[in-house]
Amino acid sequence: MSDFNGEKSTGETINEVARDAGAAVAKGFEKVKDWVQDHAGVKEPMGFAKLDEMKPGMEVISSCGCRVGTVDHMEGNAIKLTRKDSPDGQHHFIPVGWVARVDSHVHLNKDVSETKQGWNSPASV
Repeated sequence: MSDFNGEKSTGETINEVARDAGAAVAKGFEKVKDWVQDHAGVKEPMGFAKLDEMKPGMEVISSCGCRVGTVDHMEGNAIKLTRKDSPDGQHHFIPVGWVARVDSHVHLNKDVSETKQGWNSPASV
């Protein structure tokens, strides 16, 4: 709304400045996110749609390329591994947050030692 002289009202000016500031902040956050991804090796979290591609029998591979087990099935927010591959004969559970990507295998963002230190057995789930 303009005043009698055709100039913008104070409210209109404040709205424009706030809108421009919000757009600048959003653009800045996007640049920071891109920089962190490029320089720190951080990737976008995997979408839940990719988790749907996980199937029983798929091999689970750690970030260092070691095979850590086979998917038995999903149980809540965890992947239950078959016990036939387990060194102690127990099922182990891996949080879905550790999944980096799914193709013909389930690839984790943890190396083999981190995975084995952090996986849970049924007694501790």
